[in-house]
Amino acid sequence: MLLLTSLLIIHLSLIGCSEEDTIPNNTEVSSKSETVHEIDERIISTTVAATEIFAALEIDLIGVPTSYKELPERYQGVEEVGNPMSPDMELMKVLNPTDVYSVTTLETDLKEPFERIDLEATFLDFQSLDSMLAEIVQIGDKYDRKNQADQIVDSIQYKLEEIEKEIEHYDSPSVLILLGVPGSYLVATEHSYIGDLVKRAGGVNIVEGESVEYLASNTEYLQQSNPNVILRAAHGMPEEVVEMFDEKFATDDIWQHFDAVKNERVYDLDEQLFPTTGNLAVVEAMEQLVSMLYKGND
Repeated sequence: MLLLTSLLIIHLSLIGCSEEDTIPNNTEVSSKSETVHEIDERIISTTVAATEIFAALEIDLIGVPTSYKELPERYQGVEEVGNPMSPDMELMKVLNPTDVYSVTTLETDLKEPFERIDLEATFLDFQSLDSMLAEIVQIGDKYDRKNQADQIVDSIQYKLEEIEKEIEHYDSPSVLILLGVPGSYLVATEHSYIGDLVKRAGGVNIVEGESVEYLASNTEYLQQSNPNVILRAAHGMPEEVVEMFDEKFATDDIWQHFDAVKNERVYDLDEQLFPTTGNLAVVEAMEQLVSMLYKGND
């Protein structure tokens, strides 16, 4: 009897172990499902701004842009796919992505190359703050990161509302925005990203009634507008562009007739905070803008 009882206990124990091995609990099922879901998403981000947003949303990537700017630590060791303006199409094709992201300002140049290698790219609209926030919400919805997206958007909107209340009683300064690239510069309208921030900060762009983001510079016309503040944004090779600006302002006599130059109200914008498209540094950028536009106000 003792022998039979022992054999029965062993048999029941083996059945229990077998059931545990073959029927996972709910937590294990959920974990495996999430892993499969993540594997199915093979995402490439080709711009720094988009990459920073994906990091803030806690989304993994298989490809990131090549840039002198520091990318989020989350993507350390991830394959670099080249310059945002001319990414390595063949490398991206080899990576076999499910989604590729760029920005609308590069769509004209990149749409055809993407189509040529049969990769469908999504071009995110970061040309204004509102459009960038809308894109964050859409990405959050698509990749099941709604909570993270809502937190990012709510935080930015709350802080910007505080800034707008702070300046609502100040007089609006007139502003000239120059976008410099190596060898030349353009005038930014209110339809550019930096122009949008200036407008939100209460500044009045001296170039109005235009539908484009940037215009060729006409120094005599700009001098007649005589802005209170001049903002110089360096793009591409910032140090070289700032040197170009300094030389122009020192050697071209017409700049000496601008009140902004006489009153030392000329400011160089940090490219990390003031890129040509929106990024998550918008609150810090707005705080710096306010200090520039309202210097001397209590």
